[in-house]
Formats: sequence, structure tokens, C-alpha cells
Amino acid sequence: MATRPPILRAGDTVGIVTLGSPRDAETINSRIRTLENMGFNVVLGKYVYSWEGGYVAATAEQRASDLMSMFENPQVKAIIPTRGGVGVADIIPYLDFSLISRNPKILTGYSDITVLLNVLYTLADLITFHSLLLIDFRSTTPAYNFDQFFTATSTITSPRQLDNPLGIPQVSRVPGNVTGTIVGGNLTSFVDTLGTPYDVDTRGRILFIEETHEPINTVYRYITHLIAAGKFEDCAGIIMGECTGCEIAYGRTYENLINDVMVPLGKPLMTNLASGHGPYKMAIPIGAVANLDTYNNTLTVIEPTVSL
Repeated sequence: MATRPPILRAGDTVGIVTLGSPRDAETINSRIRTLENMGFNVVLGKYVYSWEGGYVAATAEQRASDLMSMFENPQVKAIIPTRGGVGVADIIPYLDFSLISRNPKILTGYSDITVLLNVLYTLADLITFHSLLLIDFRSTTPAYNFDQFFTATSTITSPRQLDNPLGIPQVSRVPGNVTGTIVGGNLTSFVDTLGTPYDVDTRGRILFIEETHEPINTVYRYITHLIAAGKFEDCAGIIMGECTGCEIAYGRTYENLINDVMVPLGKPLMTNLASGHGPYKMAIPIGAVANLDTYNNTLTVIEPTVSL
């Protein structure tokens, strides 16, 4: 059982870091005001506003030092990256996983943050959250997203069923009933870990994937790469989020890909989860144990994801 970070309460301090691509100061500041209006104190990493040109906000060492400073700060209860983008994998060699494991904290995000979510579970034994980034803390964010985030990080409700918003069905494609630890996240970022020291172990686990703004032939390429790497052969089950903005290619859609490639794998399969880059963001705890029951079309986290 992975380590549950301490619960997030009103009035707690939240640390903001930029771990991948840069973001403009106006957006960062407006989102910080939203957090402060929610009653949280905010501390900023040294390189939150860095933007020196290129793909990433600052050097890998600098971005890693910001993250480590948040884990070292006893006042910080949750760490929220400004955004994903690219380059998050660059910081991994500069992290102290022993220190992180001794100072567990809530870490949330998606997109390229997928790499960090899974690495912290694997190397620091820490439950992390495929959930909101700082850019999502705005007045137009659906209430569902905040409800999901705060239920996962500010309550010890257990077991907890993960449900889409009303009107958006979760679709079970292959029948089964399996229990395992959830791993995964953004497909592109997940594929990037293959063959590295940070390759994600899917044996006996429930593998979650979602994608954004890739043509379906590229999604097909990534999926077949995971098949060749054995990631679906040894997993217990599969949950798939949206493919947001993914263009039809060669006359094939995301729905076609699911039916043509994923269903024949024969693993318990649930699709259409509202999680990732779409407007609705289910909070999926990476490293937590869940039950996937595609006979009854339910996905249930069976343990608390934070501690008192």
C-alpha cells in the first residue's frame, strides 16, 4: 500500500511550481488569486515565472530545486504545477526520492506531469493525483472538477466511486471485475518513459490513458508501442479517458481505435472517462488501489487517498 499524503484543509499552504513549459505571469497570477480566494495561502517556487525562451521555463536543475524546496517546506501541504507542456522528465534525475518519501505531500496535475505522478509513486511510494493544474483554478472551471479534486485530497471517504458528470456515460467495453493499483495518465508522456529507468510497471495494475490533440494514426502508433512493450499484456484492466481534439486520420476515429485495437486485447475495459485535457476532470489517484467492475460499469477507489 502506497503512502497517503496528509489531508488538505482550508487555510493550508499550497506550493506553486513550474516544472515543464513556461506560462505567462498574468495567467499564473489570476489563478493564484483564485486559490487565495478559496482560503489557501500560496508560496511560489523561485522559477515559477521563468521564461528564458525555448521549450522549458528554466534548467532541469532549477525546476527540480523548486519542487524539492516544496517537499522540504513543512508548511506546504499540496504542490500544484502551473502547467505541463514538455520537459518534466528532465527534472527526475535531480530529485531526492528518499527525502520526498519522508515528507509526503499532495501533488496534482496531468499532461506532461504524468511522468512525475508515476515516478513519485514508483520511487517514493507516494499516492499522487491525476487532477487539476494551476491553470484550472479559474472562475469558469466546472464545479465537478473542484468537487473531484477536493473529495480526493480533503476527505478520507472510502470506498469512493468515480463517476463522470451527469449526461456523460462511462462505457464498459470488455466485461470483467479486477482490483489493482492505478497507474498511467497522458499517453504521449507515458510512452516517453518506456526503456528509461522510470518505465512504469503495469503488472497486475489498472492502466489509465488519455490523450489530447494528436491525430488518431499517432494515437494508434503509441498504443501499438505499448502493446509491443507488454504494457497491456500484464495489466489487470484498462481505463481510457478522452482523446481531446484528436483528429480523424485515414478515416479512423478514436472510437474506431478503441473497437479495433483495445477491445481485442480482452482486458476489462472502461472508456469515456471525463479525465485529462477535456473540460471535465475526474480526479484519479495514481498509486491507489481501485476496483474496476465492467459488469456493473463502476470504477471504485477502495482506500482513502489522503491521511489525517
